[in-house]
Amino acid sequence: MTRSLHPPPPLLRLALLAGLLLLAMALALALGSLPLSLAELWAVLHGQGSPLAHSIVFELRLPRMLQAMLVGGLLSLAGWQMQLLLRNPLADPYILGISSGAALAGLLGLLLGVSGLWLNLWSGLGAGASLLLLLLLAGRSSSERLLLTGVMLSSLCVSGVSLILSLAPGERLRGMLFWLMGDLSQPVPYWPLLLILLVSAIISAVLHLPLAILSQGETLAYSLGVAIRPLRLLLLLLASLLTASAVMTAGSIGFIGMAVPHLARLLCGTALPAQLAGSLLLGPALLLLADTASRTLFAPLQIPVGVCTALFGAPVFLWLLYRHGTTAR
Repeated sequence: MTRSLHPPPPLLRLALLAGLLLLAMALALALGSLPLSLAELWAVLHGQGSPLAHSIVFELRLPRMLQAMLVGGLLSLAGWQMQLLLRNPLADPYILGISSGAALAGLLGLLLGVSGLWLNLWSGLGAGASLLLLLLLAGRSSSERLLLTGVMLSSLCVSGVSLILSLAPGERLRGMLFWLMGDLSQPVPYWPLLLILLVSAIISAVLHLPLAILSQGETLAYSLGVAIRPLRLLLLLLASLLTASAVMTAGSIGFIGMAVPHLARLLCGTALPAQLAGSLLLGPALLLLADTASRTLFAPLQIPVGVCTALFGAPVFLWLLYRHGTTAR
């Protein structure tokens, strides 16, 4: 008589994802153009080690690690919210044109010589303008019209991006393309990003019951008394804020926002709190691993982190879909 194998409980799966995140953090601090052994890294973290190793860890790799973790969390949470809002497992944070507006404004700023925090401000203004236009055109409409309007806005902004790239001088074109495909090398203030991520995650956790009902369809939500329009508007605003913050910080990084929530459903089950926690652990871990690969594969040269997320993440995602199929929301 054979005993059936049961999948591990959600808490154990979340613990394994937390272990993956810790491993990704250790690799991000240890690997690079000048790799450090675990013993050297341990010594540096305890205030010992050589001055060079101390400078590499605390001045270069640790800030970049924190930035990658925050951006990964922002994108994965935004993707989770977008997939609930549109009831589409293939939706991603970039689908409504908010990120395209931020990218268009950011590239325009780069073309005009803007850099640093001013570039973040330009990107934020572009994202805000795209969100305002989206709300004016389809903010109170159905999910289908909202999606269609967002896709059209995104197409318009992408055309503007192509125009700017075609007009950009050669000496600036490489930097603009690098930023557009994902750049985690620019220092940014962390507290605003952390605050946005925490507040959005707490609101999502508190509202998990009405969100679960909404994910089953608007008809059921209406019959159970869920305030659909305010809930949809809140999700749209939160996801847009998360996406705009990520694009302002690191440019456009694909795959994370679309695939991580789906992977969290495959790994953590259909319960929304488990999916939320899994997304917040898996997104930072995967982006950290991708960023570490982007820094080390062709060291001392670096490639855009968005290239790594697509090249390495998409085949793994396809394999998991082949093995496990899709799961209901």
